[in-house]
Amino acid sequence: MRGLFGRSVLGVAGAALLAAGSWSAVTAQQSGQESMPERRDWWSPGEPRHFPQHLEYANDHGSLALFNADGAFNTAGHAFFEPLGPNGRGCVSCHQPADGMSLSLQSIRERWEDTAGTDPIFAAIDGSNCPSLPQGVEASHSLLLQRGLFRIAMPWPPKNPFGEGTIEPEFDIEVVRDPGTCNLDPEYGLASANPAISVYRRPRVVANLPYVTHTNFGVGPFVGKTGEPTLRDPATGQPVSMNLMADARVPTLATQADDAASAHLQMAAALTAEQHDQINRFERQLFAAQAAYTGAGSLLLGEGGKAFGPQNLAAGDVGVLGNNTTRWVFPVDPAWAEPQASLSEAQNAMRASIFRGQQLFHFRTFWIRDSMHLNTVGLGNPTKRTCSTCHGMHMTGLDTVNGWMDIGTTNLPWAREVPLNPWNDEQELMPLFKITCHADVAPHPFLGRVFYTQDPGRALVSGKCYDVGAIVMQQFRGLAARAPYFSNGSATDIDEIVDFYDRRYNIQYTRQERTDLANFLGSL
Repeated sequence: MRGLFGRSVLGVAGAALLAAGSWSAVTAQQSGQESMPERRDWWSPGEPRHFPQHLEYANDHGSLALFNADGAFNTAGHAFFEPLGPNGRGCVSCHQPADGMSLSLQSIRERWEDTAGTDPIFAAIDGSNCPSLPQGVEASHSLLLQRGLFRIAMPWPPKNPFGEGTIEPEFDIEVVRDPGTCNLDPEYGLASANPAISVYRRPRVVANLPYVTHTNFGVGPFVGKTGEPTLRDPATGQPVSMNLMADARVPTLATQADDAASAHLQMAAALTAEQHDQINRFERQLFAAQAAYTGAGSLLLGEGGKAFGPQNLAAGDVGVLGNNTTRWVFPVDPAWAEPQASLSEAQNAMRASIFRGQQLFHFRTFWIRDSMHLNTVGLGNPTKRTCSTCHGMHMTGLDTVNGWMDIGTTNLPWAREVPLNPWNDEQELMPLFKITCHADVAPHPFLGRVFYTQDPGRALVSGKCYDVGAIVMQQFRGLAARAPYFSNGSATDIDEIVDFYDRRYNIQYTRQERTDLANFLGSL
């Protein structure tokens, strides 16, 4: 049965069937009917709740399922679910189960309405455009309320990740537009006593993390795409994947927890060893994926759909490069898409569309050009490839090789071409920076010596001219639960993800291909 606000309450029989891979998450959707919650279920820090082994939530495209591999537990006293800092936030504040362990714009807006802007996620430090603005006013939280973005304050010049002091950057940065007011703020901005650049980004997904933190493919002492030294786990000294954050600024889940506790929870003291253990154990054993797709019914029914559902993720091979012949990136074979007598004609048609989208993802070639750390690693410029070339990790669509890329989501001129993105937004929500690469370094190979960006990305950590706008890619699982997309929230729905790539690389998808690819991505 479905509980309040769309939360599923699973019985023993339902859980057992899901474990067997044959339970339809939303009964109404098995017949092709939509069953949508009126509100997202919100988990508040400090609210004692039962976290079952299997949890399911309806969303705009069907339903998302969570699989808690270590079994059910009560959240009371658990460090992930408790308000650890003075602002009332916990880890769960920005990593909501109903949102695939990220945070959807729908949930953010509902929380604003339900609490009149007083929920801890709207804390001044990063839930508003700048802490110096009047709080509790919608205009002061416009980036969070309209794009789902939190403020990230990056020190300038960058701190040296390998030791003391700072890095001498290879470029000058000038604030051209500052609608959030923080980059020019006398207390928080670039000219303050503690110079910082404020950028605005989406929360990452805290699920399926064994894949994100893998070290068994392409992770060595050097970053595969740039040749620079890899960050190392301070506890073991071993190189790490650097896939956790959009700018790869922290090496491990432990250091990420410390960074979040200080910056987002505003904790004055460090996390204790017990808190670290609770957070890391929970994050490493939680898996999330779509389980039902509107129009198709349960994705867990039938043979050949090993890509679907969180338990297939839990059983997958971590950190393995998909080869599209014997080990697909997302393993869905023709048997899954064959008509099922138990399903309606419309449901079978939607399953066929999802399968065609999977084939497009793996096999439809197009020319990739002028993408930093992609066309500069020996593949040629342009290079004829597929979606799965970069999004190649088995079961997640992550990159198996460590590093970051600039596909044009934040840098002009490419970002300009996407509808409803920061450059065309009449309200000018996003900041704009002018980048001038120093004369003693090579200009950016595709953008020149002077160009513009909304978020310098990895360059705010490395200080490298060629890293401006480069971002660590995100996993594809649970997309349907956590709109908007890209690190800057510039794609409001899955259709706009497809539209961005189609425009950026001139793929020229047909209308049917766009629909099929969007259905496939939404089913993940």
